[in-house]
Amino acid sequence: MDARTNLISPWRKSILHRLRKRDDFENRYISSIIDSHRRISQQLEQQRATNLELQGSVQALKKENLEMQIKADSGIDSSNQKPGDKVSALEKKVVKLLEELTDLHRSRGENAQTIINLNQRVKELEKEVQAKEDELLQTAIKANAYGDEIKNLEKAILEAENANTALRDEQQALQLMCSKQEETLRKVSQENAELINRWMQEKAKDADLINKNNAIVQDQLREKHRQASTQSRSRTTSTSSLTVSVSPPVGAAFGTTNFCLGASIPDKCLTSIEAHDSEVNTVRFCPSGSMFTTAGNDRKVKVWGISTNQFINKGTLLGSNAGVTSIDFDVQEQFVLGASNDFAIRVWGMHDHRLRHTLTGHSGKVLAARFLSDPNKIVSGSHDRTLKIWDLRNRACTKTIFAGSSCNDLVTTDGAGTNIISGHFDKKIRFWDIRADSGTSDIHLQGRITSLDLSQTDRTLLLCCTKDDRLQLIDLRMNKILQTCSADGFKVFFDFTRAALSPDAAYATAGSQDGSVYTWSVKTGELEKVLKEHEVPVIAVSWHPNGRQMLSCDRSKKVVLWADL
Repeated sequence: MDARTNLISPWRKSILHRLRKRDDFENRYISSIIDSHRRISQQLEQQRATNLELQGSVQALKKENLEMQIKADSGIDSSNQKPGDKVSALEKKVVKLLEELTDLHRSRGENAQTIINLNQRVKELEKEVQAKEDELLQTAIKANAYGDEIKNLEKAILEAENANTALRDEQQALQLMCSKQEETLRKVSQENAELINRWMQEKAKDADLINKNNAIVQDQLREKHRQASTQSRSRTTSTSSLTVSVSPPVGAAFGTTNFCLGASIPDKCLTSIEAHDSEVNTVRFCPSGSMFTTAGNDRKVKVWGISTNQFINKGTLLGSNAGVTSIDFDVQEQFVLGASNDFAIRVWGMHDHRLRHTLTGHSGKVLAARFLSDPNKIVSGSHDRTLKIWDLRNRACTKTIFAGSSCNDLVTTDGAGTNIISGHFDKKIRFWDIRADSGTSDIHLQGRITSLDLSQTDRTLLLCCTKDDRLQLIDLRMNKILQTCSADGFKVFFDFTRAALSPDAAYATAGSQDGSVYTWSVKTGELEKVLKEHEVPVIAVSWHPNGRQMLSCDRSKKVVLWADL
């Protein structure tokens, strides 16, 4: 209570001091008028008294004059003076008294007028005083209101101080809780790291077990094929050598043609199948065309062959913990490379289907991975805005390139594998020399880059698919856009929609949101054909090396084989 009294007293003293100061300031002008009024009132009273005395004197003189007139009429002379002289003296005295009476009446009139004026002035002053009193009353009301507001503010200050004290206590409690939670987090992080290590060890054991089982199965199959094909080995060797077929028969085995003498646009669906348990993210022919692989969100990579227009599953590559987004083959077709949404890259054996390597180091899902010229070197691009160069001999990352934007796809432009082109979410195509520490140049397009593909013959024409529903053809020798392909109804649905160039770079193909597969002429940019078999958005397409067949996959598990009949 004393604290509140000490807090309020200065305010009251200040208001009282201001009111007194204002009262003194206003009374300074009124006090002189009041004093003047008081003096005039006193003078008026004196004049009234003098007037009464003069009136008494006039009455006495009139009485004396009357007595003298009576005496004069009676002839009584009380003195020795002559009657005429005495009358004259009395007349003079009467005249003088009349003059004095006239002056008194005049003074009385003037005093009356003065009194009227003073009364008017007093009324005006009373009005001013009333106005001042009203103003003082309003000031007092405001002062009371300010006093109430001050009390409310003091109350609010006390409440704020109490709330502040409660918040401080709560903050201290939260800090203590945060310290405990940090300690718990540290312990949980350590336990998590231990669990991850144990989990990785278990996954490695599972992978080894899968590899052993695959090895047993492969040994059994190999022994069976060895016994069945002993007599036909020479014929098989001759047919597996390099041959050229301009028009392979429908349903012929892949691998009979490694060269493309001239691509033609496939116009008919030969066969289709639900290849995975969920949507198919990518499809890709191997370099020889003897088989192809698919990968999907069911965490599997499947190897397929084709016989009499039927898909034959030759094996399933296991080990990924999330959907596989990209596939690539080495030149010798010994290994299959897969990029996954679990932030890892994996390498499987092409023939034994064993998991050979698991590369971890990215902090985001890996959207693209490619073999360099050396099968032991790999480049990967991730959602974490980095590109990484890997060495399979020591299973380590040898170089990290900070690209500045999420990488959706990448290709290599030279046989040495030192030049890399990457397409990014920020609508830029970036060029890298892995021998340098930074990019050499970049090209800015109008839409997000979803895929890149290089011409196989001279590797100078780059096909770029963008999210603004266009395909851009870029001449790498001049870094210039040569052709832009678009069409009514063509919509790029995914950020990782994969477009492809035909082996002779004569046609560009991409899947659309409406389930159609569009093919354009690279030379003219005109739309050549629209294939309709899918009912949902098409994710990826891949041309056969002979240029007469093509694969497409969609988000409803379906893979379609197209051919030029």
